[in-house]
Amino acid sequence: MASSFAPPSARKGRGATDNLASRFSAWTRETDETRPESDAAQEHEVHFRTQVIQETARSVITRNQSPDIPFDRSINPYRGCEHGCSYCFARPTHAYLGLSPGLDFETKLYAKHNAAQRLEAELRRPGYRPAMLALGTSTDPYQPIEREQGITRQILEVLEQFGHPVGITTKSSLVTRDIDILSRMAERGLVRVFMSIGTLDAEIARRMEPRANTPARRMEAVRRLTTAGVPTGVIVAPIVPALTDFDIERVLSTAAEAGATYAGYVMLRLPLEVHDIFVAWLEEHYPLRARHVLSLIEQVRDGRHNSAAFGERMRGTGKHAELVRQRFHLACRKLGFDQARAPLRTDLFRVPQLQAAPAAPAEAPAPAAAGDQLRLF
Repeated sequence: MASSFAPPSARKGRGATDNLASRFSAWTRETDETRPESDAAQEHEVHFRTQVIQETARSVITRNQSPDIPFDRSINPYRGCEHGCSYCFARPTHAYLGLSPGLDFETKLYAKHNAAQRLEAELRRPGYRPAMLALGTSTDPYQPIEREQGITRQILEVLEQFGHPVGITTKSSLVTRDIDILSRMAERGLVRVFMSIGTLDAEIARRMEPRANTPARRMEAVRRLTTAGVPTGVIVAPIVPALTDFDIERVLSTAAEAGATYAGYVMLRLPLEVHDIFVAWLEEHYPLRARHVLSLIEQVRDGRHNSAAFGERMRGTGKHAELVRQRFHLACRKLGFDQARAPLRTDLFRVPQLQAAPAAPAEAPAPAAAGDQLRLF
């Protein structure tokens, strides 16, 4: 049930239908049924506008030991994401800030303005050993506010300077802005880009990912990156049973035509508050299909709506999950996506020398005042 302060007109272009309270809060919100009439009487309109808070990060490299993902370190330049994807598994992280995983997650954003400086400091530590650094594993590093903030580009400049490998995941064509850096890093075997495209259906994508680029623009970004020599792949994510799973083969074949050379997929995940946010979104936008979608989700999650178990959370289990897996791998074999790819290089990592700050110009001695004596020692 949508909160009283989140009428449809106020959340136009947003993904969540509610601003449910943080699970760490001692209070809850209830709908005030008289609020719409009161607002109308006062000619007052409620709007959720994007707010950006500058955050000073103490560290930026996050470590993990998950067996489900092929990297052990990552950087997220931003907390929260303006794309507003209704299914985003990172939404619960806003609860740790005392904010809502709902509309707050996509309207109250935190920008780590000193991320590049902290990254350089961490790369300079004597015991640091390079390995692929994943950029944008939680929130999108190229979400709309990156146009003004430019933090992701600053991070890439540091990584290029150090010769450090990076893998980028995004659903934004803004990544093409940095083709100059990415192409130079690609020549040295230091970069790989993953474009997330769950469906080519523009209407479904607009509802699920209201402020992300259209699938067509993302595919064009794949084309531009590959033309520039940047190794690029596509991640079919999330696969939503009975909603986007019809499009698996079409996404893969279109990506292959655009020049993508590898592919992956992720089954829909609904951890913690994401479950209620997605279900509310589904019932609002696809009420006649909601029951069927949820039924199939239960089939791939052992009768539940989510599974956090390693080895299951990314792919699901059961017959329907196995069918999706077979369809995906068959399409990959036909399109040549099943070829092994070379690992990114780590042997080029070098810690550049610190540049000494320019010496301040010497100040000229003040002229002696009348009656003063100049003494030499």
